[in-house]
Amino acid sequence: MINIIGISGSLRKGSYNTALLKEAAEIGKGEIQIASIDEIPLYNGDVEAKSIPQSVLELQQKFKRADGILIASPEYNNGVPGVLKNTIDWLSRPATIIPEIFGGKPLAMMGASLSGFGTILSQTAWLQTWRLLHVNLWNEKMPFMVSRANTALDAEGRITDAKIRQNLQEYIEGFIAFVYAQTALNRSEEVQRLRSKP
Repeated sequence: MINIIGISGSLRKGSYNTALLKEAAEIGKGEIQIASIDEIPLYNGDVEAKSIPQSVLELQQKFKRADGILIASPEYNNGVPGVLKNTIDWLSRPATIIPEIFGGKPLAMMGASLSGFGTILSQTAWLQTWRLLHVNLWNEKMPFMVSRANTALDAEGRITDAKIRQNLQEYIEGFIAFVYAQTALNRSEEVQRLRSKP
C-alpha cells in the first residue's frame, strides 16, 4: 500500500478545494491521507534561523514519509493562494531538505473555483515552483479542475455532477497507479544500488 499526502490551499471551513480533496481521499480508499496547514505560521527568515516551528517539522515528516503528493489549490486573483505558497516555502526550509521532501516525488494538482475557467491560471503559476522543487509532475492528463464549484458540489461538499465525479475517479485512480509505478521503480533502483556496492 502506498501513502499519498494531500493538502488543501484553503483555510475556509466550507472550502470547495478541501471538499474536493476529501472526495479524492474517499476514492483513494486509505491511500490518500489529508494533512492540515492551519497551524503553519507566516514564513519569517528570523524564525527559521532560530528554529523551525513544530507545526512545520510535523508536516515535513509527513511529506518525507509520503510516496506521492496531492495538492488542491484555489485560485486567488488569477494566481496561487498565499497560505499554500507559504506552506510550500516552509516545507522547503532549510533548502538542504528539499530532496527528502519533494525531490522526484509524484505530484498531482487539483482545483475548484466559482469561475467558469476553473483554476487554470493558478495551476499554471505553480509550475515554476514544482520545477524548482524537482517533483515528478503527473502529466498524463490536464490537472483536474472544477469550474462553477457552487453548482458542482452540494452544501455538504459532495460532488453532485455525475460526469465530474467520474472524471475525478479516473484522475485519482490514474495518479495512484502512477505513484505505484514510481515507487516500484525507486525500489528496484535502490536494490540495484545495494547490489552494486562492493
